Amino acid sequence: MDALSDNQIMQRVRDGQLDHLGLLFERYHRLLFSFFYNRNKDIQLSQDLVQNVFVRVLKYRHRYRGEGEFKHWLFHIARNVGTDHYRKKKIRHADSIDDWKNQITDLDNSPAQSMIHKEEMTQLKTALNRLEPEKREVLMLSKLEGLRYKEIGQRLGCSEGAVKVKVYRALKALKQTYKQLEDQ
Repeated sequence: MDALSDNQIMQRVRDGQLDHLGLLFERYHRLLFSFFYNRNKDIQLSQDLVQNVFVRVLKYRHRYRGEGEFKHWLFHIARNVGTDHYRKKKIRHADSIDDWKNQITDLDNSPAQSMIHKEEMTQLKTALNRLEPEKREVLMLSKLEGLRYKEIGQRLGCSEGAVKVKVYRALKALKQTYKQLEDQ
């Protein structure tokens, strides 16, 4: 069974061999868990969302055409599961800017510099939260997760060039929003 490609396994699931879904789960549950956990930092929620992805794979298996990589189809479903969860819970999907803070080292630890840095981070968090979810997502994928534009394009179902434009526009919108907050 390990010699079968993901597409071949999914085609078997689509055709009614539901026991093959376990193979796909084994291959992708860790990757999906990381995908969700990087956004919500909640282990239980991430596990639940992974389960929901495979429930949807089962539910919509008849729609699988086998064109392109299975992984892209799976992550399209994962994005929808995440979006639906946050919409249902009326939670604005935003990775915490506090996570970014942990990645930025402050070379000057003086109290004044620390206070300025904290204010800037708060302002950046506010600006990021005011962005449209799509712009926020593309920034998270490119800047926080460090994915290449090609990988982001595969996840979002668009070309690498389109991702470059999306990242550029998202950064421009973030800069404008940040500046507006600064001027207040």
